[in-house]
Amino acid sequence: MTEKQALGDTKLNEDLENHVKVEAGDAVQRAEDQSQPAGQGAPLPTRLYKRRWMIVLLFSSYSLCNSFQWIQYGIINNIFMKFYNVDAFTIDWMSMIYMLTYIPFIFPVTWLLDKKGLRVIALVATALNCAGTWIKVASVKPNLFAVTFLGQFCCSFAQVFILGMPSRIASVWFGSEEVSTACSIGVFGNQLGIAIGFLVPPILVPNVDDMDELAHHISIMFYITAGVATLLFILVVCVFQERPKLPPTQAQATARTIPPEHYSYTASILRLLRNKPFILLIITYGLNVGCFYAVGTLLNRMIIEHYPGEEVNAGRIGLTIVIAGMVGSLICGIWLDKTKTYKQTTLAVYFMSLVGMIVYAATLNLGHLWVVFITAGALGFFMTGYLPLGFEFAVELTYPESEGTSSGLLNCSAQVFGIIFTICQGKIIDHFNTLAGNIFLCVFLLIGTIMTGFIKSDLRRQNANRLAKAEAEGQMTGQDYGATALISKPQTPPSHA
Repeated sequence: MTEKQALGDTKLNEDLENHVKVEAGDAVQRAEDQSQPAGQGAPLPTRLYKRRWMIVLLFSSYSLCNSFQWIQYGIINNIFMKFYNVDAFTIDWMSMIYMLTYIPFIFPVTWLLDKKGLRVIALVATALNCAGTWIKVASVKPNLFAVTFLGQFCCSFAQVFILGMPSRIASVWFGSEEVSTACSIGVFGNQLGIAIGFLVPPILVPNVDDMDELAHHISIMFYITAGVATLLFILVVCVFQERPKLPPTQAQATARTIPPEHYSYTASILRLLRNKPFILLIITYGLNVGCFYAVGTLLNRMIIEHYPGEEVNAGRIGLTIVIAGMVGSLICGIWLDKTKTYKQTTLAVYFMSLVGMIVYAATLNLGHLWVVFITAGALGFFMTGYLPLGFEFAVELTYPESEGTSSGLLNCSAQVFGIIFTICQGKIIDHFNTLAGNIFLCVFLLIGTIMTGFIKSDLRRQNANRLAKAEAEGQMTGQDYGATALISKPQTPPSHA
């Protein structure tokens, strides 16, 4: 694959070529200031800042607070049904509203991310999340289900400003050898929030018959969430930074040289939709993550059907799924940074997600909760561990397009499939049993595994970084690998499947 192919269509190449000619001169002066060899082809300066870890950890924290609320109703489905006097499907929508809200709003939010940057998106996300938590505080009465739904809607709207951010933060702040690990840490917060959402509500809100006592327990949970959300909003206002002064990688430095007026969000979307490997990834990512959303939303119903009165253990099983997935995410992120084997790792994890789902489905009704804990943990390790793999593989396939745009399309697919799978599996469970519902998910995971095998491993970002490194080495040996030559002259890097 040539560098011109890696950088997209002809128009984008012309923009880059014209602007890099200007940037190359500036880079020479900055290079002289840093006692580097001067010349028109000097690579653009880069630097890693310690602040990057604080940025990704702060993001991970407010992502945690938001994702906790996704499942806080569903995991004690039967308790909220009793308190608000609504049916199970209505409570399912307290989780599915997160998926539904994402679909229409992701494109304007991604446009806003490209136009206004990371800080504005972080401020809006934490403000909406904070507002939603305080609305819920005011909804703790049996006749105020509409108010609690409004609060959940605000939190679901905040999620639109959060889900696609990990890969963007990783690219803007982190070096090429740690970008996958950083993305995993960003996803880690979302997963930890879901884990806490599985664990804490059954403990804070026991299944008691007295409505006043139940309202008191629910109120405590809502007040704790609101306090944490408010603190995180204040921290984002005071601490969160747009981007580092100098870019962390040559690929990011090159991306910065594109003038904002030359960037077209619509054209970027159209280029992505013409990218066949990325289209396949959109579908397969949606199938995998949609299955995870369905399992998480309906977990309480599945466990209670086979193990009545085990609400707390249902939460612990959900916790096991996500904690195992967090370990899987970090291991996969570190593995990708070391090996860059994006397709092979994605395919292997996807296949193991299918195996895990089959084993979980087959053992759920055996009557032994300890078996469910083990099989659910194995399922979570691979299914939840797949999340950062999809993000990072998408960035590789779509460079130099915006990471927020590619991540947004992946998440949009996941929300669509999540709603479809949750509704369908819920109806199958109602009319047949949990085994039939889980077999339904296994069929789609099999389809996703097969489709993943057909994704072409076109690692554009890695090729761009490798060519930039070759340019720098050529500069040291006196060869003409200038910045302008890098963009305007097609070169064939070593294949990297």
